[in-house]
Amino acid sequence: MDFITVILIAVGLAMDAFAVSIAKGISVEIDRRRSAILLASLFGGFQGMMPVIGWFAGLGLRDVIMEVDHWVAFGLLGFIGAKMIHDAPKSENGKEADVTLCVAIALAVATSIDALMVGLSFAFLETPILVPVIVIGVVTLALSYLGFAFGSKMGAMFGRKVRVLGGLILILIGIRILIEHML
Repeated sequence: MDFITVILIAVGLAMDAFAVSIAKGISVEIDRRRSAILLASLFGGFQGMMPVIGWFAGLGLRDVIMEVDHWVAFGLLGFIGAKMIHDAPKSENGKEADVTLCVAIALAVATSIDALMVGLSFAFLETPILVPVIVIGVVTLALSYLGFAFGSKMGAMFGRKVRVLGGLILILIGIRILIEHML
């Protein structure tokens, strides 16, 4: 697999993490740098780790994973998005203090399930895994950090209404993942 293809796969996989990072950047007010680093690191780490798991799983778990991956992503993103919308009127300026580790891990899992399937396809194609997973992880980390920074700027400008928008974005990403896999 050529390097350009690996870069394109990495950018494609990173788009959900990028969008979720924007949404979380909108809602976090305190300790933004820590939250941005936490999210970007977990998103990059999970995006890099999931293809390895998929690669090792090979054909044995493919059918099981494909039956539930979209439901897991939809459930996690829908729940976190609904919680953001529900909490927006209660919080001061529509902001939350920072991103908790549990929320960050749930978001990282939800946004990296497609990377698991990419790892399966790498195994089927007998593609070496090391370079692609490093590129996927680094691209996701960088785009997630940039997305969080962009979201923070939007949140500072628009306040509580943007937090509701961030929650809606998470829910819509979950719905999109569900629809893509159902079709």
